[in-house]
Amino acid sequence: MSTGDFLSIDPVELKFPFELKKQISCSLQLSNKTDNYVAFKVKTTNPKKYCVRPNSGIVLPRSTCDVIVTMQAQKDAPPDMQCRDKFLLQSVKANDGTTPKDITAEMFNKEAGHVVEECKLRVVYVSPPQPPSPVHEGSEEGSSPRGSVSDNGHANAAEFSTATIAFTERLEAQDKSSEARALITKLMDEKNKAIQQNNKLRQELELLKREGSKSGGGVSFMFVIFFGLLGIIMGYIMKKS
Repeated sequence: MSTGDFLSIDPVELKFPFELKKQISCSLQLSNKTDNYVAFKVKTTNPKKYCVRPNSGIVLPRSTCDVIVTMQAQKDAPPDMQCRDKFLLQSVKANDGTTPKDITAEMFNKEAGHVVEECKLRVVYVSPPQPPSPVHEGSEEGSSPRGSVSDNGHANAAEFSTATIAFTERLEAQDKSSEARALITKLMDEKNKAIQQNNKLRQELELLKREGSKSGGGVSFMFVIFFGLLGIIMGYIMKKS
């Protein structure tokens, strides 16, 4: 901060975070230490490179005024990031009620007997702030994604165990269901075979009846044997079902 009789200027170095092909701005704050109106004017050694708003104005008594200095986009970086540009801020007392439109170059003429305070300001280039690099979980050098343990590791383990048990129970239920379906299919096949065998025996019985009617009374004993076998087979079928 520079402190004169009229104005306090902060800062006295204009620091620009230099980047190629990009406009960069910084600000000055002028504080009026007096009970008078103070007129100011800003000059630079390189007016084509910088834009100052406002480049002149009035600071009211015991008040402040902000000045914005904008550096135009640069195509080339200076050697060693050193800048030789300078600014000069001039200030003089003004009559009460003076407005920015009333400011003239004659007001800052020392040869006319005006008391003019001057403050030289340096331009400094600084490196732009670097954004923080994103850090992905498990990507640090020497670390293994499986080696990191989260705060809720115990909860995750419990959830995994519960899911495993549920999955196993579902598999067991599916196995039991498959076994039941296989047993039902087997019984149905046996039943169908028994029905086919029964139909075959009935056909043979009809054939025996027809032959018995032709040959006389010798058929009764065969008929009894046949029905005995048929009863045994039907009893076996009913037991399996």
